[in-house]
Amino acid sequence: MKSRWLFALLPLLTLNLPAAHAQTIEPGLWEIKQDIRTPDRPEIAAQMAQMREQMKNLPPEARKMMEQQMAGHGVGMGADGALRLCISPEDARQDPIREGHTEGDCTYTQVKRSGNTWTGRLTCKEPLSQGDFTTTLHSATHFTTQAALTSKEHGRIDMNTEARRLSADCGTLKPVAKPAAKP
Repeated sequence: MKSRWLFALLPLLTLNLPAAHAQTIEPGLWEIKQDIRTPDRPEIAAQMAQMREQMKNLPPEARKMMEQQMAGHGVGMGADGALRLCISPEDARQDPIREGHTEGDCTYTQVKRSGNTWTGRLTCKEPLSQGDFTTTLHSATHFTTQAALTSKEHGRIDMNTEARRLSADCGTLKPVAKPAAKP
Protein backbone atom coordinates (compact mmCIF):
# COMPACT_ATOMS: atom_id res chain seq x y z
CA MET A 1 0.00 0.00 0.00
CA LYS A 2 2.82 2.42 0.85
CA SER A 3 4.32 2.12 -2.62
CA ARG A 4 0.92 2.31 -4.40
CA TRP A 5 1.36 6.01 -5.07
CA LEU A 6 4.83 5.37 -6.55
CA PHE A 7 3.17 3.41 -9.35
CA ALA A 8 0.65 6.24 -9.72
CA LEU A 9 3.64 8.48 -10.53
CA LEU A 10 4.54 6.41 -13.62
CA PRO A 11 2.61 8.76 -15.94
CA LEU A 12 4.50 11.68 -14.41
CA LEU A 13 7.81 9.93 -15.03
CA THR A 14 7.13 9.86 -18.73
CA LEU A 15 5.01 12.99 -18.83
CA ASN A 16 7.61 15.44 -20.02
CA LEU A 17 9.01 13.27 -22.79
CA PRO A 18 6.34 14.72 -25.10
CA ALA A 19 7.18 18.20 -23.85
CA ALA A 20 10.34 18.20 -25.91
CA HIS A 21 8.52 17.17 -29.08
CA ALA A 22 7.41 20.71 -29.83
CA GLN A 23 10.79 21.47 -31.39
CA THR A 24 11.18 17.96 -32.86
CA ILE A 25 13.07 15.15 -31.27
CA GLU A 26 14.38 12.17 -33.15
CA PRO A 27 12.33 8.97 -33.09
CA GLY A 28 13.81 5.82 -31.63
CA LEU A 29 14.76 4.36 -28.26
CA TRP A 30 14.96 6.91 -25.44
CA GLU A 31 16.20 6.45 -21.88
CA ILE A 32 14.73 8.60 -19.13
CA LYS A 33 16.48 8.99 -15.81
CA GLN A 34 14.43 10.41 -12.96
CA ASP A 35 15.36 11.89 -9.64
CA ILE A 36 12.21 12.26 -7.52
CA ARG A 37 12.42 13.84 -4.10
CA THR A 38 9.74 14.42 -1.52
CA PRO A 39 11.22 16.85 1.04
CA ASP A 40 8.04 16.78 3.16
CA ARG A 41 8.05 12.97 3.30
CA PRO A 42 11.64 11.63 3.61
CA GLU A 43 10.34 8.10 4.19
CA ILE A 44 9.20 8.01 0.56
CA ALA A 45 12.81 8.28 -0.63
CA ALA A 46 13.61 5.25 1.51
CA GLN A 47 10.63 3.36 0.04
CA MET A 48 11.77 4.20 -3.50
CA ALA A 49 15.32 3.05 -2.75
CA GLN A 50 13.93 -0.16 -1.26
CA MET A 51 11.76 -0.69 -4.33
CA ARG A 52 14.77 -0.20 -6.65
CA GLU A 53 16.75 -2.72 -4.59
CA GLN A 54 13.87 -5.21 -4.75
CA MET A 55 13.71 -4.76 -8.53
CA LYS A 56 17.42 -5.54 -8.80
CA ASN A 57 17.00 -8.69 -6.72
CA LEU A 58 13.89 -10.06 -8.41
CA PRO A 59 14.16 -13.69 -9.46
CA PRO A 60 14.72 -13.89 -13.24
CA GLU A 61 11.21 -15.24 -13.91
CA ALA A 62 9.51 -12.48 -11.90
CA ARG A 63 11.68 -9.80 -13.51
CA LYS A 64 10.85 -11.14 -16.97
CA MET A 65 7.12 -11.07 -16.17
CA MET A 66 7.35 -7.49 -14.90
CA GLU A 67 9.34 -6.39 -17.95
CA GLN A 68 6.73 -7.99 -20.22
CA GLN A 69 3.92 -6.15 -18.41
CA MET A 70 5.78 -2.84 -18.71
CA ALA A 71 6.60 -3.52 -22.38
CA GLY A 72 2.89 -3.98 -23.00
CA HIS A 73 2.56 -0.29 -22.08
CA GLY A 74 5.57 0.69 -24.20
CA VAL A 75 7.97 1.01 -21.27
CA GLY A 76 11.23 -0.85 -20.75
CA MET A 77 13.70 -0.95 -17.90
CA GLY A 78 17.16 0.56 -18.17
CA ALA A 79 20.06 0.59 -15.75
CA ASP A 80 19.68 2.05 -12.24
CA GLY A 81 15.91 2.45 -12.47
CA ALA A 82 15.89 4.37 -15.75
CA LEU A 83 12.95 3.88 -18.08
CA ARG A 84 13.22 3.19 -21.77
CA LEU A 85 10.60 4.30 -24.27
CA CYS A 86 10.19 3.88 -27.99
CA ILE A 87 9.16 7.10 -29.74
CA SER A 88 7.60 6.55 -33.15
CA PRO A 89 8.25 8.95 -36.05
CA GLU A 90 4.61 10.10 -35.77
CA ASP A 91 4.96 10.85 -32.06
CA ALA A 92 8.27 12.64 -32.63
CA ARG A 93 6.54 15.05 -35.06
CA GLN A 94 3.65 15.90 -32.72
CA ASP A 95 3.41 19.06 -30.66
CA PRO A 96 1.64 17.90 -27.48
CA ILE A 97 2.94 20.56 -25.09
CA ARG A 98 0.36 23.25 -25.50
CA GLU A 99 -2.16 25.08 -23.41
CA GLY A 100 -4.88 22.75 -22.18
CA HIS A 101 -3.27 19.54 -23.48
CA THR A 102 -3.84 16.51 -21.24
CA GLU A 103 -1.19 13.80 -20.96
CA GLY A 104 -2.18 10.91 -18.72
CA ASP A 105 -3.94 12.49 -15.76
CA CYS A 106 -2.07 15.80 -16.06
CA THR A 107 -3.02 18.96 -17.95
CA TYR A 108 -0.63 21.66 -19.16
CA THR A 109 -1.60 25.28 -18.47
CA GLN A 110 0.14 28.67 -18.68
CA VAL A 111 2.53 27.23 -21.28
CA LYS A 112 5.18 29.63 -22.56
CA ARG A 113 8.10 29.02 -24.88
CA SER A 114 11.34 30.96 -25.13
CA GLY A 115 13.82 29.52 -27.63
CA ASN A 116 14.43 25.89 -26.70
CA THR A 117 12.77 26.15 -23.24
CA TRP A 118 9.14 25.63 -22.23
CA THR A 119 7.66 26.60 -18.88
CA GLY A 120 4.21 26.23 -17.45
CA ARG A 121 1.99 24.57 -14.89
CA LEU A 122 0.82 21.01 -14.50
CA THR A 123 -2.39 20.01 -12.79
CA CYS A 124 -2.64 16.29 -12.15
CA LYS A 125 -5.56 14.16 -10.97
CA GLU A 126 -3.59 11.08 -9.85
CA PRO A 127 -1.85 11.77 -7.61
CA LEU A 128 -3.83 14.98 -7.04
CA SER A 129 -1.13 17.63 -7.42
CA GLN A 130 -0.15 20.81 -9.21
CA GLY A 131 2.99 22.78 -9.84
CA ASP A 132 5.46 24.25 -12.30
CA PHE A 133 7.68 22.66 -14.93
CA THR A 134 10.57 23.75 -17.14
CA THR A 135 11.68 21.66 -20.11
CA THR A 136 14.84 22.45 -22.07
CA LEU A 137 15.56 20.80 -25.40
CA HIS A 138 19.36 20.67 -25.61
CA SER A 139 19.32 18.86 -28.95
CA ALA A 140 17.10 16.53 -30.96
CA THR A 141 18.53 13.68 -28.86
CA HIS A 142 18.66 15.21 -25.35
CA PHE A 143 16.37 17.17 -23.07
CA THR A 144 15.90 17.86 -19.38
CA THR A 145 12.85 18.70 -17.29
CA GLN A 146 12.48 20.05 -13.80
CA ALA A 147 9.08 19.98 -12.11
CA ALA A 148 7.98 20.93 -8.61
CA LEU A 149 4.52 19.68 -7.72
CA THR A 150 2.56 19.96 -4.49
CA SER A 151 0.17 17.29 -3.30
CA LYS A 152 -1.98 17.35 -0.16
CA GLU A 153 -1.25 13.67 0.38
CA HIS A 154 2.51 13.72 -0.34
CA GLY A 155 3.55 17.35 0.11
CA ARG A 156 6.16 18.68 -2.30
CA ILE A 157 7.36 16.42 -5.11
CA ASP A 158 10.52 17.59 -6.91
CA MET A 159 11.33 15.80 -10.16
CA ASN A 160 14.39 16.15 -12.35
CA THR A 161 14.40 14.27 -15.62
CA GLU A 162 17.16 13.69 -18.12
CA ALA A 163 16.26 12.02 -21.39
CA ARG A 164 18.62 10.87 -24.11
CA ARG A 165 18.04 9.04 -27.35
CA LEU A 166 19.98 5.79 -27.33
CA SER A 167 19.28 4.46 -30.80
CA ALA A 168 17.16 4.82 -33.92
CA ASP A 169 16.18 1.17 -33.42
CA CYS A 170 13.76 0.39 -30.58
CA GLY A 171 14.50 -3.33 -30.76
CA THR A 172 11.54 -5.30 -29.41
CA LEU A 173 10.06 -2.35 -27.52
CA LYS A 174 6.92 -0.97 -29.14
CA PRO A 175 6.01 2.74 -29.09
CA VAL A 176 4.45 4.04 -25.88
CA ALA A 177 0.84 2.90 -25.66
CA LYS A 178 -1.64 5.73 -26.04
CA PRO A 179 -4.15 5.96 -23.20
CA ALA A 180 -7.71 5.24 -24.21
CA ALA A 181 -9.85 8.34 -24.59
CA LYS A 182 -11.95 8.98 -21.52
CA PRO A 183 -15.68 9.36 -22.11
